[in-house]
Amino acid sequence: MKRSLQQIAEAVGARLIGDGHAEVGAVAGMESATPQDLVFVEDEKHLAAALQSRAGAIIAGEFAASISGTRPILVSDHPKLAFARAARLLRDGSALDGPPRQVSVHSTAVVHSSVVLARGVAVEEQAVVSEQVMIESNTRIGAGSVIGAGVKIGHDCEIYPNVTIYPGTILGHRVIVHAGAVLGSDGFGYVRDRKTGHYEKFPQVGRLVIEDDVEIGANTTIDRGALDETRIRRGTKIDNLVHIGHNCQIGEDVVIAAQTGLSGSIVIENGVVLGGQVGIGEHARIGEGVMLGGQGGVLPNKVLRGKGVAFWGTPAQPLRQYLKQLATLARLAKKD
Repeated sequence: MKRSLQQIAEAVGARLIGDGHAEVGAVAGMESATPQDLVFVEDEKHLAAALQSRAGAIIAGEFAASISGTRPILVSDHPKLAFARAARLLRDGSALDGPPRQVSVHSTAVVHSSVVLARGVAVEEQAVVSEQVMIESNTRIGAGSVIGAGVKIGHDCEIYPNVTIYPGTILGHRVIVHAGAVLGSDGFGYVRDRKTGHYEKFPQVGRLVIEDDVEIGANTTIDRGALDETRIRRGTKIDNLVHIGHNCQIGEDVVIAAQTGLSGSIVIENGVVLGGQVGIGEHARIGEGVMLGGQGGVLPNKVLRGKGVAFWGTPAQPLRQYLKQLATLARLAKKD
């Protein structure tokens, strides 16, 4: 969907230098850009390369404000963020223009008669949508996905192929779920009979709630609550191959990298960053703004606090402390 540079500048809060009537239709990298594309530059040392590219316009920082020439420039104090917002505008703008889209259900999809589909919903090939499901406007259900009974999905969501959403799960607005993810499955909860040594399943009757603007990576699994709920709060971004156990409470704007595993009943406060392959034991709590480095481990019931503090290692500890210990061990090893 083409947009004028003036429209884009207003939408992303940038200052336009150049022809506001010129149009672009997509975003691109500098090497592949065409005159119909928009590119961005965060660092002044890359500005010359952007100006030499074929791009129709450039988003850049204040360092580009004094550049004169024929190439339009959108000046922003956060070029990468402005570029991301411009990309979304160019990608989704057509949904905002023109008449409302009609419901589209593929002939091979199975949709229960009690399902409520709002305008613009699309259900693709061989998807299954069970009874009492409610799906709001402009949401897409990908091919082969299974939506369980009583699920509620907000507007402008993207459910990619082969996603499984268990009964009773709730998704907010603008949620993205990538292929193969499983949402709302039973947690890993068992009770051991001390007399026989056998395990019996503990009830898994809670629910999973995903709030607005969450993105969930491919083949990620998130368990429902055992008796209450698992909740992923607004704006959290979860990478591929992540597991989140039952009863976890994940705060707003949390970032969780690939292959991380969270046991049950963990609290992750707002703004936490978890690196790849992090492991956290049950009932642990990670305080607001903590950064936990890749392969870091947190033992059960432990609490990490310190906004902006980086932790690393197993058991996780402040980075400086951890590096001092490594240096000490290295010195001891040399003495041997």
